[in-house]
Amino acid sequence: MLPMSKNVKGWSNWSGSVTATPEFIRYPKTIDEVVEIVRNECMLEGRYLRVVGSAHSFTAVAASDHVLISLDEMQGIVSVDAAQQTAVVWAGTKLKLLGELLHEEGLAQENLGDIDVQSIAGAISTGTHGSGVSLGSLATQVIGITVVNGLGEVMECTLESNPELFKALQVSLGTLGIIVQVKLRLRNRYILSYESKRMALTDCLTQLPDLIADNRHFEFFWFPYAETCQVKLMNEANDPTPSNKVVEYVNEKLIENTLFGLLSGLCKIMPSASAAVSRLSASNVPVMTKANYSHRIFAAQRSVRFNEMEYSVPKEAMTSVIREMREAMERERFHVHFPIECRYVAADDIWLSPASGRDCAYIAVHMYKGMPYKRYFEAMEHIFLRYEGRPHWGKMHTLKAVHLQDCYPKWQSFAEMRKQMDPNDLFISPYLRELLID
Repeated sequence: MLPMSKNVKGWSNWSGSVTATPEFIRYPKTIDEVVEIVRNECMLEGRYLRVVGSAHSFTAVAASDHVLISLDEMQGIVSVDAAQQTAVVWAGTKLKLLGELLHEEGLAQENLGDIDVQSIAGAISTGTHGSGVSLGSLATQVIGITVVNGLGEVMECTLESNPELFKALQVSLGTLGIIVQVKLRLRNRYILSYESKRMALTDCLTQLPDLIADNRHFEFFWFPYAETCQVKLMNEANDPTPSNKVVEYVNEKLIENTLFGLLSGLCKIMPSASAAVSRLSASNVPVMTKANYSHRIFAAQRSVRFNEMEYSVPKEAMTSVIREMREAMERERFHVHFPIECRYVAADDIWLSPASGRDCAYIAVHMYKGMPYKRYFEAMEHIFLRYEGRPHWGKMHTLKAVHLQDCYPKWQSFAEMRKQMDPNDLFISPYLRELLID
């Protein structure tokens, strides 16, 4: 009998912005059990299913009122080829665990984002990325995928064996099948130095070409209604530095999470305080350096919950977009205190990747959980769309298939591949029907 949980209280994502009431939540432990769910629970019973990783998407991409599958019981490394610097891993493996397991093998992923709670399959399927103008999203690190399609067939796919399917699968929103294993291209484990510093936003924008060119990883956070922004730089280093646990605790736990959480609560009660809290946060940006193995440097603590919208725009549009965003904020005086996160990502050739065909600037806006966000997000989205913006698949946006089809040259090819892989629409929820079909 398959592991099964009758749903009683329902399901929600990390921020609480999406809820669902699945009939069943399944926890398969093997590929055969995944096949059984597809064939017996869905094909025969007429149910659709969605796969959930860590519920960290802000959209309903993982939500299901029929069958919800968690791959939490399918974690770990399947095999490692140290000479070729590759590894096959179970799709449900959380990035934090994966980093430690690869580290034990003397290996590491070439790039990660600043959150490590996601599953590897969830991260690649939604186009999750880190920072670095010469580095692609996590999906570009994938060189092989094992998937259970909508007919319950197990398929192994690489760029060499089936290039069309592979390019569709790399970022597929879980609509081509259930990814059960992933083969990753890796590198020898390495050390990253990390520097956080304050800089005037005008200086940051003026120095963008040098900051991009001179650092392996560069991102900045600018605070609404403040002149100061936080600049984060990461570069390869030779040795880890002894960490000052007290300083790290004060900066990363007390200031960036506990204190910021308390101030966010104040803004929720008294929205008019948002601008002052934003300026206060900017003036207290941590100034610090440290160095450690890469997977321990990339991730940041995130205990303050929020809702998020993120768009990619052409790399060269960063400054112009920020200028328009600042003008809109000054004009509309939105009650927002969360900083805007700005990063760069290299172009790729993945069919539904927001970075497909162009080097990208990614810009993310946030709003504290429980505070109104729609008017603010809508205004920012209008700006992003004027610059050929493409939404992050796991972040909030308002676009539907009729708009998205013009954003991706391979949109129709993906649609045709989806019908081949899932002719009965087993992986299509009402949300995904609006997003990809109708």
